[in-house]
Amino acid sequence: MESALDWHAARAALEWQMEMGVAEVLCDAPVDRFALEDVAKEARAARRRGGTGMSGAATPILEPEVDPVAEATAAAQAAGTLSSLQAAMAAFEHCELKRGARNLVFCDGVQGARVMIVGEAPGRDEDREGKPFVGAAGQLLDRMLSAIGLSRTESVYITNVMPWRPPQNRDPKPEEMAMMKPFLERHIALAAPDVLVIAGNISCQALLGKRGITRLRGQWTEACGKPALPMFHPAYLLRNPAAKREAWTDLLSLKARLKDQT
Repeated sequence: MESALDWHAARAALEWQMEMGVAEVLCDAPVDRFALEDVAKEARAARRRGGTGMSGAATPILEPEVDPVAEATAAAQAAGTLSSLQAAMAAFEHCELKRGARNLVFCDGVQGARVMIVGEAPGRDEDREGKPFVGAAGQLLDRMLSAIGLSRTESVYITNVMPWRPPQNRDPKPEEMAMMKPFLERHIALAAPDVLVIAGNISCQALLGKRGITRLRGQWTEACGKPALPMFHPAYLLRNPAAKREAWTDLLSLKARLKDQT
């Protein structure tokens, strides 16, 4: 498009602007300086992310998504001993329960025992001492075992579904249980018990994929390739003493199963 000014008029206008202090040539079209500032911010952010720095063309470098279950599975399978499994669990950083717990609760009892008890999750006493089934529930469990000739110091091995205490003793979330299940399965494989005792609803959910302990208890089933007996958790028995009769029946069933497998 031709200018309406002749050459001499245009030159005179340019010289006048220079005398007035103009130091930058403007474009034919107006420029939105606020928009330019936004573009500059976007470009700087893109460079920090590793992109091109071009507006609308930034290609951020995304961190690969972490699959906690896959990482737990790999770490668990790499453990060849119970001590190395404990170390792998201690190094696992994807379960948020670890952040608020005092101790990793790994096991108690005798390695290589015929009976392995799988509890739910640590409570306050377990978190403080770093062992499963301590406090009032643990004392009741010891009396129950003693009634059929067993003890954690001689013939029973004990662990939990979750190695860290959930805040306020809440139930573990499904995603928390899922990421710790590979460790539990490897724990059972390395401990190699003859039978499993699955104590409580959370344990049944983790190992059997179902809940309803009042319906499941006393019924022999299989978990991780082992004969398994769901039973009431000792903490439940403390709250519901009337259920001790059924618990005694289950203990006798466990005693008979061990005798049959001798």
